[in-house]
Amino acid sequence: MKKRKLGNSKIEISEISLGCMSLPTSLADAKPIVEAALDSGLNYFDTADLYDKGLNEEIVGELLKPHRQEILIATKVGNRWNPREDGWHWDPSPSHIENALKMSLKRLKTDYIDVYQLHGGTIDDPWDDIIETFERLKKEGTIREYGISSIRPNVFKPFLQKSNAISNMMQYSLLDRRPEEWFEEIAETNASVVTRGSIAKGLLTNEWQKRAENSNGYLTYSKEELIKALTDLQDVYEDIHALTLAYNLSHPVIASTVIGASSPQQLQENLKAYEKSRSIQDFSPIEQILKKDIYSEHR
Repeated sequence: MKKRKLGNSKIEISEISLGCMSLPTSLADAKPIVEAALDSGLNYFDTADLYDKGLNEEIVGELLKPHRQEILIATKVGNRWNPREDGWHWDPSPSHIENALKMSLKRLKTDYIDVYQLHGGTIDDPWDDIIETFERLKKEGTIREYGISSIRPNVFKPFLQKSNAISNMMQYSLLDRRPEEWFEEIAETNASVVTRGSIAKGLLTNEWQKRAENSNGYLTYSKEELIKALTDLQDVYEDIHALTLAYNLSHPVIASTVIGASSPQQLQENLKAYEKSRSIQDFSPIEQILKKDIYSEHR
């Protein structure tokens, strides 16, 4: 498993990393997935305090505790569960960030977070205070580095420009190429992109035919457009799953593709695709087959 530098930090993360949101809520069921990831050389594990109301962090912390010095933990902050009811609300205040970090550290059974990410953001947030808080936590040693998880250009662009953030986690795939417009500007801030949603709900795996037939399309692709595009990709590349990982990692600004797995089998399928992806070098046919949309909102 190759590694890439995350932004201008000293952190090197595996090109494929584990998105922990999909992990089972049972420690026994989650354990073989995490162990398979460790055995395969994955060193970056992404979670959030929002997932399963903190239970996800507890499971991740327990399973990674024996390996803490060899792995990297990323978690997120900003979404706050409503007391005594379902749902959550956005709270990027410095006091909440600090209190939430203490709780995440406790659940994750560690005394520091490798990458602490703001889990969203709006143009009305107190950005100077947020950045100052992250910088203070970094100085204190409770976080090593910080970043953001946002697909809003009018949020992530100024945040990356004004701060020492090293990453932006974005939904990105062959079927959602909207972030490409911003890759150069992100790279100029000395930050990396960490991608999520990169197999597009299974549409970019080798089960694409079944998934596409059962879909109503994807983003701006109608069902018919989606099936035609995936059929054309299959004709050219033969293995869509391998192609999607190769295409993501062909962009130097992308440090890692975060992929979830709810079973060891799903993880192994992604790892097989990753091995195959290394032999794919020519992406020129993609420009004739796929759309290149841009963000229409939050610009």
